[in-house]
Amino acid sequence: LFRSLSMTATPIPRTLNMAMMGIKEISVIATPPPDRLSVRTFVCRDSDQVITEAIQNELLREGQVFFVHNRIESLYELEKRLLTLFPKMKIAVVHGQMDADELEKKMLGFYQGNFQILLTTAIIESGLDIPNANTMIIQNADNFGLAELYQLRGRVGRSNTQAFCYLVIPPPHT
Repeated sequence: LFRSLSMTATPIPRTLNMAMMGIKEISVIATPPPDRLSVRTFVCRDSDQVITEAIQNELLREGQVFFVHNRIESLYELEKRLLTLFPKMKIAVVHGQMDADELEKKMLGFYQGNFQILLTTAIIESGLDIPNANTMIIQNADNFGLAELYQLRGRVGRSNTQAFCYLVIPPPHT
């Protein structure tokens, strides 16, 4: 009798379906690793006040912020908005259509603490471990799938510092 072991941070639909049908067994580890706290997650309307408070709170802890905006064509417009709110802020803008060397240089600069905010698309959803970045703001979170939001949120809280994730949705249409 052979058994296979499949591990995943989030169950992919096929694996989850197989578990629900009884083809595979599933177990859930619901506790964070030792010395880690669960990420506190908030759903809020987009406003300068929400963004300012979230960023200021992280900067007061001498931490860094991931700011996810999944539209390359308006990333630089958002950078201007952030610089209006925080004129002396060092912001790195990164996305998947950048030159690989420039992307690597900015990511390394963020890792080394040369930037307080990494303004990015969803390309950061896997593979980053930056213990000093413990606040994430995901703009237009209503345009993401649940699994993608979960993966993105997993980029913060990689140390023993309380992490925060703000799922920002547009204001209601009037």
